[in-house]
Amino acid sequence: MELKQILSGTATILTFIGFLPYILGTLRGSIKPHYFSWVIWSIVTIIVFFAQIQGGGGLGAWPIGISGIITVVVAILAYSRNTEIEITLYDWMFLLLTLSALPFWYFTSNPFWAVLLLTTVELLGFGPTLTKAYQRPWEENVTFFVLFMIRNALAITALERFTWTTVMFPAFGAASCLILISTILIRRASLTSS
Repeated sequence: MELKQILSGTATILTFIGFLPYILGTLRGSIKPHYFSWVIWSIVTIIVFFAQIQGGGGLGAWPIGISGIITVVVAILAYSRNTEIEITLYDWMFLLLTLSALPFWYFTSNPFWAVLLLTTVELLGFGPTLTKAYQRPWEENVTFFVLFMIRNALAITALERFTWTTVMFPAFGAASCLILISTILIRRASLTSS
């Protein structure tokens, strides 16, 4: 088996391993994801997957595609189980920016511009979850974000073609996970010592 297949397969397995406890925690109510962030992330991830495929990402794009499908499931679960989160104008703005990537890609005929816009939206879309993680750090699963940081690194190394179109989204996703993990751990330590 080729190394890129092994890396892509490992990244895909980490996707399932990462999502399983997150989904179970959401079903139990111990994890309360911000569902609007997950709606945005699901749309972004699926569009980026198709852009990576068009950009020649090959096997390295598949963990992102599978993640997109599972992210839709998390968004649905988050919505059905969590009615306390208010949807703000800020949230709607991110959704509109996300949806604008498709016509943007169509009119430019270049997946790079869609990936750039979607990566920006993804990073900004972390805002509601980052704020929530700061306020209620025990409602997020650190292991989930650690696995996805590693998954993104493996997905990058499994790419068949390294371009901004194929690398940008998983690289910035890994960095965002690191920031979120740090925020959760620092806030937990701070609140515990108070």
